[in-house]
Amino acid sequence: MLERLNHFLMASSIPPQNSYAGLSKGVVSLLVFLALWAGAALYVQDGTLLPSPDIVARIFWEEALSGEMAFHMVATLARVIAAFILAMSIGSLLGIATGRNPSFNSWASPWLIIFLNLPALVVIVLCYLWIGLTEVAAVTAVALNKIPMIAVMMREGARALDPALDDMAQTFEMRPLSRWRHVIMPQLAPHFASAGRAGFALIWKIVLVVEFLGRSNGIGFQIHLNFQLFEVGHILAYAFGFIAIMLVIEYLVVQPWEKSSSAWRRKGVSG
Repeated sequence: MLERLNHFLMASSIPPQNSYAGLSKGVVSLLVFLALWAGAALYVQDGTLLPSPDIVARIFWEEALSGEMAFHMVATLARVIAAFILAMSIGSLLGIATGRNPSFNSWASPWLIIFLNLPALVVIVLCYLWIGLTEVAAVTAVALNKIPMIAVMMREGARALDPALDDMAQTFEMRPLSRWRHVIMPQLAPHFASAGRAGFALIWKIVLVVEFLGRSNGIGFQIHLNFQLFEVGHILAYAFGFIAIMLVIEYLVVQPWEKSSSAWRRKGVSG
């Protein structure tokens, strides 16, 4: 058991794996996507219905130079980050509590099932009706949609904690803070990473719906505005502009975090 605990304590010393191969494959995949898009635009031969990648790139550049792209991008990112922090904090605490306490889980499970199956659109509309067309309502609506999913994922992680390590920590009379840091958190880290990745990917999509329905700025607002004007090129420019930001976050933050969080498992297998 001491050896298993050492695997957790030594996780930070594991060198990161080379990700250049995965990155190159991702670049090739994006190039294939652009080629298919260009071919579809050439086949349709209607720039108003499906503009080609170069037209969308030109629109993006013009919006970026004018400052409109940055203004709306920052507004959306701020809502995404605020909702993500709120959903991860509450969802993780709720998930760990239900996973570690069967009695509390029996009481909370019906609530989780209800909110898991409650349509996101209903939650957004109700928050706007009850709180008003405010930033608080927008962030609250997004967080409420993601808290149940994160709670369920973290609950399964808490249920999978190794009881032998708990017994060992109790035998060595580890303090609660040390037990949490060295025994519980390393086991929960992969579940935190998975919940964070899934939550982040879904939160920004819901943020766009929230902005579409009731905000006066953000990428969703711009999509709504250009939808009314039937400006497909502008819709794609704003959509892919934000997707590009999400891809950067995915490759530079989320994937490295996910790999490092599960490094102790690879170390345990190889050891």
